[in-house]
Amino acid sequence: MDSVAGPANGGNFAGVIRIEEDKIRSHVDEVVRETVEQTLNGLLEAEADELCGAKRYAHSPERLDTRAGHYDRKLHTKAGEVTLSMPRLRSLPFETQIVERYRRRESSVEEALVEMYLAGVSVRRVEDITEALWGTRVSPSAVSELNQKIYAQIEAWRNRPIEGRHAYVYLDGIWLKRSWGGEVKNVAVLVAVGVREDGYREILGVAEGAKEDTESWRSFLRHLKQRGLAGVRLVTSDKCLGLVEAVGEFYPEAAWQRCMVHWYRNVMSVVPKGKVKEVVAMLKAIHAQEDRQAARDKAQAVAAKLDAMRLAQAATIVRTGVDETLSYMAFPREHWTRIRTNNVLERIMREIRRRTRVVGNFPDGKSAVMLVAARLRHIAGTRWGRRIYLDMERMREIEQTAGEVTVA
Repeated sequence: MDSVAGPANGGNFAGVIRIEEDKIRSHVDEVVRETVEQTLNGLLEAEADELCGAKRYAHSPERLDTRAGHYDRKLHTKAGEVTLSMPRLRSLPFETQIVERYRRRESSVEEALVEMYLAGVSVRRVEDITEALWGTRVSPSAVSELNQKIYAQIEAWRNRPIEGRHAYVYLDGIWLKRSWGGEVKNVAVLVAVGVREDGYREILGVAEGAKEDTESWRSFLRHLKQRGLAGVRLVTSDKCLGLVEAVGEFYPEAAWQRCMVHWYRNVMSVVPKGKVKEVVAMLKAIHAQEDRQAARDKAQAVAAKLDAMRLAQAATIVRTGVDETLSYMAFPREHWTRIRTNNVLERIMREIRRRTRVVGNFPDGKSAVMLVAARLRHIAGTRWGRRIYLDMERMREIEQTAGEVTVA
């Protein structure tokens, strides 16, 4: 009895309790992990039954497929590493939502690791963060290997073949800071988004540009074309230096649409603050017209009114630049509001700037591209890339009618 410490002798009773707590905690963790594993495998079996149209071994006239065994796949969860028993089907592909969610989460984790690496986070801190993200601690060598693996995966995604045709393409660039020989210099990262024939958006490419000039855009468009970008009917962008010439070189049949919002800002830059609202309303009236000729006529009237208001510079910008903002009117009216501006890319660029601001100055241009690409890859796997952006049926009808007229 004396060997058992108790409260009276100030002994080791607390230590005994602590040991038991550790054992209980370990046991509970294992129970939770096993429960998670069983639950996920149960969900996989249920998904396989639904795809087959009948339960395993059940005879049913509604059966669509049969089982062809299983294979194991590891999955890191907050409860620890679990083993998924992935069903195989004889003819149908088995694409589970569980794994798809894991892939999207994995993409976000990859981006976080690249971000930590570029921000100069210590390896010890990365170990702590990966444990919080995955539920398992990653060794320093594994962190280094993982960064290399992530870079390779992102690079493969950046250079993947572009399949199908993309009638609408949006181009834009973002300026980031990088350290070079002890000096901080700008690096341009160029981004392209397209709308496929089925109406879904796709991030087509991201690349470093020494600056937003003709050669940078030419190199980027060559990169897109070599990977298979085809069927381009309209390119929407700001009036970047050299971009229009590069588009004409690689996609001569495509029209160019100057972003309407950027053009408004260009006009507003020479308008007194007190007259901005009035002038914006006048500009909006131009793009509210029913066709291109009516919009041109309205632009001439707006320019004349600006002259009368003693805003000669604004009037000149309207007269010389309005045609560049009206290309969208040659396309289906149902698409006008989404193809006349670069808003689809502007929102993405704001998100990229928010995520890259924490890094400050990148060590080199490749690092900047990798982090931007990691973010874009993550965005592509979210609802952004899984929602129909435009109904392209109207475009197909117009093309079919044009083809019939040409044949006649």
